[in-house]
Amino acid sequence: MAEKPMRLDRFLTEMTGFTRTQAKEAAKKGRIAVDGVITRKTDGKILPGVQKVTVDGEEIVYLAAEYFMLNKPAGVVSATEDGRYPTVTSLILEKKRSDLFPVGRLDLDTEGLLLITNDGDLAHRLLSPRRHVDKVYELTYSGSLPADAKERFAEGIVLEDGTKTMPAVLEPLDFDGQGGAARLTIREGKFHQVKRMMEAVGCRVTYLKRVSMGSLVLDKNLKPGQYRQLTAEELEELRQI
Repeated sequence: MAEKPMRLDRFLTEMTGFTRTQAKEAAKKGRIAVDGVITRKTDGKILPGVQKVTVDGEEIVYLAAEYFMLNKPAGVVSATEDGRYPTVTSLILEKKRSDLFPVGRLDLDTEGLLLITNDGDLAHRLLSPRRHVDKVYELTYSGSLPADAKERFAEGIVLEDGTKTMPAVLEPLDFDGQGGAARLTIREGKFHQVKRMMEAVGCRVTYLKRVSMGSLVLDKNLKPGQYRQLTAEELEELRQI
């Protein structure tokens, strides 16, 4: 299905990473062609998917949106730009669009599921406080959970600043006397929420990994740092949220 007409400079900024100034300069140098004809201006409109745009002879294929499932590794920041750490978008080497961003964020030392896309409408639905999308984490911790931990999480945990979380589901999985493992399902995304909830019951998170967000479940075949495109079924299920 053909896209609506759009300005050539916008097409180039979205699909090549050019700034509008860079696109304009490239056109002046004769590097850009539309349907085989060199164009010196970028303020005209084209039909993406119908007209062929090339830069230095290489065709630039238009995609309205891209969707990637990333298994975020520790040490990578959930951002599009950062002066200190590598970013999650820099890990997506096969992207065609230049405007991808992470849907939500995981802490620097947290691993696991992260959706990378440029679909702002979908991101808004997944992150909207009104929708209360479930997020499931696997974690290890030091310390000992109190006997009533599950009940306290189910009622909502009062954090150190006095705010109370929404009800959550805590599933203790293992305990060795000094610490253990658990699975936690939350329905909101407060700053450092999982770590703060565990601290509120006297435990410290030592490892944290997100394994699902809504209907989207982390592919077990993806190692930290690896990614793949969403399947049509996964995308359709997300759009139903």
